Amino acid sequence: MLQFRDIYFKYDDQPLFSGLSLTIHAGHKACIVGRNGIGKTTLFELLLGSLIPDDGDIRYPKEWRVATLRQNVAPSERSALDFVMDGDATLRSLEHKIEMATKNADENELVAALSAYEDQGGYRYAQRAETILHGLGFTAEDFDKRHGEFSGGWRIRLNLAQTLMVPSDYLLLDEPTNHLDLEAVSWLYRWLLKYKGTVVLIAHDREFIDRIATEIIHLDQGVARTYSGGYSAFEKQRAALLLEQDTLLQRQEKERARIQKFVDRFRAKASKAKQVQSRIKLLEKMTYTAVLRDEAPYKFSFSSPTRFDQPMVSFETCTLGYAQHQVIKEFTQRIYPRDRIGILGINGAGKTTLLKAIANELDPLQGSVEVSEHTTVGYFAQHQLEVVEGTLSAYEHIEASTEISSQSIRNFLGSWGFSGSMIYRPVSQLSGGEKARLVLAKLALQRPALLVLDEPTNHLDLEMRNSLASALDNFEGAVVVVAHDQHLLRQCVNEFWLIRGGKISVYRGDLDDYEAMVSPAGNGEVDTQSSNSKAKRKHRALMREQKRAFAREIDRIETSLEEISGEVQSLTERLQDPATLKHLDRNELNSLLARHNDLTQETARLEARWYSLTESMDRFTENHSH
Repeated sequence: MLQFRDIYFKYDDQPLFSGLSLTIHAGHKACIVGRNGIGKTTLFELLLGSLIPDDGDIRYPKEWRVATLRQNVAPSERSALDFVMDGDATLRSLEHKIEMATKNADENELVAALSAYEDQGGYRYAQRAETILHGLGFTAEDFDKRHGEFSGGWRIRLNLAQTLMVPSDYLLLDEPTNHLDLEAVSWLYRWLLKYKGTVVLIAHDREFIDRIATEIIHLDQGVARTYSGGYSAFEKQRAALLLEQDTLLQRQEKERARIQKFVDRFRAKASKAKQVQSRIKLLEKMTYTAVLRDEAPYKFSFSSPTRFDQPMVSFETCTLGYAQHQVIKEFTQRIYPRDRIGILGINGAGKTTLLKAIANELDPLQGSVEVSEHTTVGYFAQHQLEVVEGTLSAYEHIEASTEISSQSIRNFLGSWGFSGSMIYRPVSQLSGGEKARLVLAKLALQRPALLVLDEPTNHLDLEMRNSLASALDNFEGAVVVVAHDQHLLRQCVNEFWLIRGGKISVYRGDLDDYEAMVSPAGNGEVDTQSSNSKAKRKHRALMREQKRAFAREIDRIETSLEEISGEVQSLTERLQDPATLKHLDRNELNSLLARHNDLTQETARLEARWYSLTESMDRFTENHSH
């Protein structure tokens, strides 16, 4: 087992851990969670020995072999395949021995090395590396590319692949899903389930944690508390603890108040002096229960657009791509208000290409992409984190984007998790998650009618991901999103578009169907499932269609009401204008009055229909939310 015993550690003279103790049993898969800056990565560094605790000790069996994911590795001239195979240092050493024995014609050494090589699985060595590379999204053509030719995100995938090649008894993974797509996350989840050793990971992908973790280690106020099960189980257990603690604190306060009342009442009476003194001592001895902090979520939202068009975006016989390379061919699609569209497709299918076209950052090769007059598009992409002006502070970025007061800027930034002196810190000193929050905050200021989001959850912590999912769910505009965070997709998306073989189609399945389709067993098609499982997925698909139908009809009515309201206002102004009335004959006046009456009745009819539909949609959502 792995044990932390009474660990004390200071960072910049501030206590980070104060008597932290925890145990992780062999073969378990533990996920460390907690707010940013609480010490999750520091715990890893203590475990690896790169940091030394001020007091306490860390114990695990000496024979355990450790593998850890490195986030930053200098570009290498090694090919991708060789770089990954380097992870198994034992086999690399045996290969060198075989090479030297062959060169020196040392038959005994050669036989010994070849025997050891076979025993260690050397003849499956390259195949194992290729399987890992394929699982993480690399193609056979990528195997010979130099490590340094890949972008930063893809190099981190190579680092992960190399880590998985290391023969290990326990595995330390810090944000392993951060630069992966849905397909790679699904593959990694299956790989880790088969892994026989102990896993300790830091992750912010809720569904990934739920699938992998046997326990959650929650860091808070310098100590650790272990909860059994995944993240959903942790939330329930923690909520129960908070409720229990709140009840206990109320009882303590009530008892303190009762004793204090006795002391105050009889303090001046000599006959009660002994009892008063005993109660004063009792008050002094009473201690408060250590408070479990209910970590406050972020408090932001995306404001409602002032006007919607129907449709918001139109693709007509559209072909997208670059130069002579067509990525998506001849498709026709529409995006309407309240649409929640998740884009599915394997790496390289064209998901980002589609988002760029919607955001007007890429012109079609053929056909047209038309964004309606009143549709403002808010586009979030990972590259924006790299180009955001680093010398400016978060405060200066927001100040340059709006004309609100200084206090309003601070309040706005506070809702996105920026507080105190942090708002004046240069962006270059912010973490990846803080930069992502700033870019999203600037996006919210634009009040877009359509949000186009390319992997918005990368670098975000769990609390921020939950708040983002909630904000998107409550957003009244449309959302088009590419994400590997399945919890976000399940909560926010009501329709999927699948890009496959250069074609776009509406995908009628759900994420479980898609995962089965892209898994190795799927061979490109959905696996055969039990009739009950298939029926459930079909039912969920029908529920999404019904919810979307409700939303479409509500939007149509709201558009009609807006148009009628404008005409009614115009008629009212004419009928109240003496100059206009003076020039109208009786027939014209009666015609205007009749039209005004018709519009008033139509407004009442549409509003009644709107109320009926919204109530039906609310009941439908409530009845099918589980």
